[in-house]
Amino acid sequence: MSFLAPPPLKPGDRVAVFAPAGPFDRPSFDKGLEVLGRRYQPVFTERLFETHRYLAGTDASRGAELQRALDDHEIRALFAARGGYGSMRLLPAMRLSSPKHFVGFSDITALHLAAQKIGWQSLHAPVLTQLGKQPSDVVERLFAALEGQALAPLRGTRTVVPGMAEGPLLGGNLSVLTRLIGTPFMPVLRGCVLLLEDVGERPYRLDRMWMHLKLSGLLEGVRGVVFGDFTGCDEKDETYTGADVLEELAMELGVPCASGFRIGHGDVNLPVILGAPVRLDATSQVLSSGGTT
Repeated sequence: MSFLAPPPLKPGDRVAVFAPAGPFDRPSFDKGLEVLGRRYQPVFTERLFETHRYLAGTDASRGAELQRALDDHEIRALFAARGGYGSMRLLPAMRLSSPKHFVGFSDITALHLAAQKIGWQSLHAPVLTQLGKQPSDVVERLFAALEGQALAPLRGTRTVVPGMAEGPLLGGNLSVLTRLIGTPFMPVLRGCVLLLEDVGERPYRLDRMWMHLKLSGLLEGVRGVVFGDFTGCDEKDETYTGADVLEELAMELGVPCASGFRIGHGDVNLPVILGAPVRLDATSQVLSSGGTT
């Protein structure tokens, strides 16, 4: 199982900013845009700021902007303005031809999975509205990932199941991942190291989503599990946490697993390349580039 890496970027390259999901806070967007503009040349149209109910414009409008960026040979990467909800609505009409990095997380998981389904790598990383609030090492890691440089290993905080696992890193937001089960856009997870993160989901809902993955057969052959941040996923006044529930389920799965990686909706969202080969040393709580696919 191998995935094609998009060509590396260079400083000054043109990159598209698009809004495949929800409308966004303009000050946070402008702050992230300023960070992105220090390195690349962001391009977008005024359609980016449209709204339609809980979406950043109609499906037709958002889809047209996405497809235009995908078809423009001068555009080297696509940066999502925000997550929220709506990316999966664009999947049926989306045409993917030559690899380009999708950059984002959360609801953007739908686009990541569609890219991995056809064998592309993509970049699980801050959206624009989050980027301006990230520390400098996150920004530097983002640029390094886009430009094909080696990435430093990431460290978690807890061993759930000890051991070593290698394979391509797949996954993203647990809620979005499970919504694509049974669709043509879900890649095969067998042989992968599975990354999961989420926000605002109560423990029983995390349990239910994990069980959906398990009962669908998608967890069969997964080589390892990496838990990122599960922000705001604890039950008020209970003695157990969302992390407790997920770690118990991972123990039942029995593959190497570590948790506490700063990936997702927390204050720090460290970029990782989905589809790239990784090595998980769950005993030492270290996720590093390399390994086999």
